[in-house]
Amino acid sequence: MSLRRVAPALLVSVLLVGCGGGSGSGDTDPATALKTAQQKLEDTSGVTLSLGTDDLPDGVQGLKSASGIVTDAPAFEGTLGVVTTIGTFSVPVRSVDGQVYAQIPLTPGWSELDPADYGAPDPAQLISADHGVPSLLAATTDPESGQDIRGGVDNKEVLSTYTGTLPASAVSSIIPGATGSFDVTYGVTSDGELRQVSMHGVFYAGHPANTYTLVLTDYGTSKDITAP
Repeated sequence: MSLRRVAPALLVSVLLVGCGGGSGSGDTDPATALKTAQQKLEDTSGVTLSLGTDDLPDGVQGLKSASGIVTDAPAFEGTLGVVTTIGTFSVPVRSVDGQVYAQIPLTPGWSELDPADYGAPDPAQLISADHGVPSLLAATTDPESGQDIRGGVDNKEVLSTYTGTLPASAVSSIIPGATGSFDVTYGVTSDGELRQVSMHGVFYAGHPANTYTLVLTDYGTSKDITAP
């Protein structure tokens, strides 16, 4: 092949590499990518997380948001935003040794509660292998690669995306009232950390479908969380 033919071909290759080629998640096998993300989450000492929805159906008493630190103790310290018949409240919460404590509005001190009464999970279990986000990754069927997106804190990271389907039996560990099947999209960093999860489906029986988005950052976080 002549140099005259090689040069244009080389130039095209360089341009494609420099622009990312628009290929999304590249050559990574989706199932392998999700398995790697699952293992990294199971292995970490803790993360900072936020979970929320912008389209909670009208008339639902349930979880609007959650944010805080969850560790592999397992334990959690943060807040839950819950919608009740008398309004929306942001409630300080700690979960330690299988018991959830909250500072309930108009009630002095800390009270023990069952988060399922508010359509919420035990937040200490959110990174557990059997009852947390890792179990979502393991239960995902028909995973496919998607386009790269911006995500993470302040959208500073480029994330590979993977889509799939989840059964309610898996999603109910995050939102207890989940029914039917769910569309899920994962955002994964270049080093294999799961950064965000978006789930769409019927989280509250008898109500329209809505979307919950989970963001996980600060892998390797450690904190001594104690009962109040």
